[in-house]
Order: sequence, then C-alpha cells, then structure tokens
Amino acid sequence: MSWRQRIPWRSLGRWWVVGLSFTAAGVGIMYLLTSVLHLPLLAGTTLCAESTIVLRFLVNDRWVFGHRHPTWTRLWQFHLASAGGGAVWWLTANALPRFGVHYLIASLAGTACSVGFSMITNFLWIWRERKQSARNPPLQHVPNQVED
Repeated sequence: MSWRQRIPWRSLGRWWVVGLSFTAAGVGIMYLLTSVLHLPLLAGTTLCAESTIVLRFLVNDRWVFGHRHPTWTRLWQFHLASAGGGAVWWLTANALPRFGVHYLIASLAGTACSVGFSMITNFLWIWRERKQSARNPPLQHVPNQVED
C-alpha cells in the first residue's frame, strides 16, 4: 500500500471543513458575546474559546473520526492540543519579527504552524488508531453501519 493510500483523505477533508467552519463561527460568537451581550473582552474571548473548543471537539469526535460517544480523555487531549496550537501561534508570531519578518507575515506563519501542530496532534495523538474497545468502537468499524 502506498503512502497516499494510507492517508485518511476523507477525515482530513472533514477536519478542514470543521476547522474553517468554526473559525467563521467563532467570529460570530465573539461578536455576540462582546457587542450584543456587552461582556468584557477577557470574558468574551474566554467563553468564545471554550465554547468553540468543546463544540469543535464534539463535531470532530463524531463526524470526522467516527466515535459513537465522546470521552473525557479525548476531550482533555483536545484541550491540550488546542492550547498547544495557541502557544505555537504565539511563539511563531512573536519570534519571527525578531529576525526581520513583518509582524503580519509572522502571524500568518504562526497560523500555518498552529494548524500543522493541530493536524499532527489530532490525527497522531488524540484520534490515532487504537486497539478496538468493546465499549466505544468507532462508527466505521461497526457492522452494517450505513456510510453517508
């Protein structure tokens, strides 16, 4: 089997759809919390981040990676990966200007690095293939499961 055949193309595509959708939804949630509900910026950003992380986890867990039930372990790992992605963005966006890179380009590079970090942690750590558990088998391994 070639390396191209081993890549989970469908899951990757869905992962990108979820990520881009939640990026757009996060802007709307942020507007709602800060401009409509008049929460302070610190509270608005915190609530926006937490709500989108939990919702994105639930969508990824079920739709992208096919698990019937979310687990606290995967949610915790997703929180850690999300915090790690934020740290990767922050470090990149702040380090590159010290080497003469314009801050906007550094921010874009930070975003690319953060997305790469998230993709690696999502596919190789949180939702990697594990030995099947009788308690929580992924949907794609359930006999007679109808695929959309």
